Amino acid sequence: MEKKGTIIREDIKSVAAVEFIPWQELKDATILVTGATGLIGTSFIKALDYVNGVKKLNIKVLALVRNEEKALERFAENILHGMIRFITGNVESLPVIEEKVDYILHAASQTASKEFVQHAVETIETSVLGTFNLLKLAKEKQCKGFVYLSSMEVYGYPDKGHKVTEDEIGAMTPLDLRNSYPISKVMAEAMCYAYAKEYNVPAMICRLTQTFGPGAHYNDNRIFAYFGRCVKEKKNIVLKTKGETERCYLYTTDAVTAILTILLKGEPGQAYNAADESTYCSIAEMAKRVASDGGIQVEYDIQPEAANGFPQTLYMNLDTTALRKLGWITRGVFYSGNVSKDD
Repeated sequence: MEKKGTIIREDIKSVAAVEFIPWQELKDATILVTGATGLIGTSFIKALDYVNGVKKLNIKVLALVRNEEKALERFAENILHGMIRFITGNVESLPVIEEKVDYILHAASQTASKEFVQHAVETIETSVLGTFNLLKLAKEKQCKGFVYLSSMEVYGYPDKGHKVTEDEIGAMTPLDLRNSYPISKVMAEAMCYAYAKEYNVPAMICRLTQTFGPGAHYNDNRIFAYFGRCVKEKKNIVLKTKGETERCYLYTTDAVTAILTILLKGEPGQAYNAADESTYCSIAEMAKRVASDGGIQVEYDIQPEAANGFPQTLYMNLDTTALRKLGWITRGVFYSGNVSKDD
């Protein structure tokens, strides 16, 4: 098996080779990234660092981080290139930023399902107050582009067999703590649209499916990372539900190129689904595939739905026509079990 670092380097090179992104528009640009140490934020910054070197774009990245020590470890190799400056703080009480800001990627968000229930207020604050603060900053700095990383969960629970497009809405009760996440995402999207229409802030929305790939923290709670840990540790996969939920997935570098495509070619106020439609399957099907490849088994330990923090069974088959019309193409990578105890 290839070492994780080699895989990440090859992935980053693949981003630089993409021809559908107008790279020269980033010449001399300063980009603010929130959620910089998360899976998407990290992949985005590392890819930009490589592109910056090979294409001589003179990009600067302002990385908003809660823990600078963690960030220094995460970007140890990249710091030497001089592209990144860390800003310690959070989106709920955004620090003063004196520099110019040309583009913003707002990727800060709670991602753990149990946290949506146990810390619903904080989940809402991060989504709503954080997005409000960043949109105000984008207006003040007269940004050229702003991408908000939203979620497929804003669609609620579509019917099985239905392709979900961006003009659809989901019905969710606010009297369910688990819905603190999707409902606050909807409100954040509404603010993006309002700022685009009222103040001409070029705010756009990327509705991501679940992403996967090397670089995830070893104890990441998401399903792909758990599967990867099981393979590495030669432990059977234990599903806490029947695994009937069906969705598409998206490789991290495809998520990066999707974000860049929207940032540089998207229409202000619009939302774009980002997913690899060819990966659509159930959690159980994915588990069986990973287990077969990894020489382990799948077991079931079904828990009461009210206690486990997981959403009910859903069928989230995202239609990505709008994003593909901007020229975006996926690499077609389905599964990677590359998580590392070093992360």
